[in-house]
Amino acid sequence: MTKKFVLAPDSFKESMTAKAACQAMEEGILRVFPTAEIMQVPMADGGEGTVDALVAATGGKKIPVTVAGPFPEKTITTYYGLLGDGKTAVIEMAKANGIELVAKKERDPLKTSTYGTGELIKAALDQGVETIIIGIGGSVTNDGGAGMAQALGAQLLDHEGSELPAGGGALAQLAEINLDTLDSRLEKTEILIASDVTNPLTGPEGASYVFGPQKGATAEMVRQLDQNLKHYAAIIERDLGISIADVSGAGAAGGLGAGLLAFTQAKMRSGVETVIEHTKLAEKIAQADYVFTGEGGMDFQTQFGKAPYGVAKVAQHYHKPVFACAGYIGENVEVLYDEGMTAIFGILAQASALDEALATGVENLTRTTENIARVLKVNS
Repeated sequence: MTKKFVLAPDSFKESMTAKAACQAMEEGILRVFPTAEIMQVPMADGGEGTVDALVAATGGKKIPVTVAGPFPEKTITTYYGLLGDGKTAVIEMAKANGIELVAKKERDPLKTSTYGTGELIKAALDQGVETIIIGIGGSVTNDGGAGMAQALGAQLLDHEGSELPAGGGALAQLAEINLDTLDSRLEKTEILIASDVTNPLTGPEGASYVFGPQKGATAEMVRQLDQNLKHYAAIIERDLGISIADVSGAGAAGGLGAGLLAFTQAKMRSGVETVIEHTKLAEKIAQADYVFTGEGGMDFQTQFGKAPYGVAKVAQHYHKPVFACAGYIGENVEVLYDEGMTAIFGILAQASALDEALATGVENLTRTTENIARVLKVNS
């Protein structure tokens, strides 16, 4: 009897995309089960790879666009996804304003902006879509989504009536918000924020204190940015009647979560659940004999909304075995065995330097998957 496999890994960061991981897994399985029926479902959790995963799963396409980069005076050419239904766009803010786009020594959250993300949203609106999914992981910004709002027509004005310049440092000068020229199409468009970050906008667990340092903020800048976001939230509450400072997830992407909630009436959704829904993963797992997943590293934190956890929970519902592969296995990973994981495998053949491990990821994953398949064949 032909065995059916669902392959649903996330990307192995800096080593292979989720699609490449699927292909590596498939090669390993076909070495053992040459007639196997294999369903590739590249996964993501709202961060890197979300556009590619959803475009691949739905037969959609990538739409190229030129937008403002993290420093708005410099443009970049990037893309968003149009899903197979032709009515849904998917955006990764990191493709316009992500941390990977700025060298570590050049990062400055006082000046980096989400303006390019707003331009991606505008491009999707120009496409005539009904729904926009926005993955907001991996940002290099801390402007509360102010740049995004300005790109969509919101006026953020200082005491002299001039538009605020870019960056989280300028928010201290915000005196008034005017939405008279905000893109009216936003009212008729469903916007879903795909994120698993639960941090509030401000305070010790907020955007600036938790994520600011990795974006180039010094201790003094962190304090300044946090105060600026508090001021920003107060003006939003006064002028728009929306309280966003303490909303779970408002601190995602340097406060872009807050900006989307305030200016676009967006709704927060679990990133991995959004991907699971649009890839129809549950329908595919229901038909499978075995499920394979994985990502670059797995530990106890995988249970907090990471893609392999989401895959395992779906498989657990259908009583399907799940085999996970990871570049490294961290502490307390055994908690995942109660969450639907059947077994977890490290893929490294031997101790090696990180660069070598990343470079040999595909062959390591293929070999590991083949070995798992050989065990399955003995018991089939």
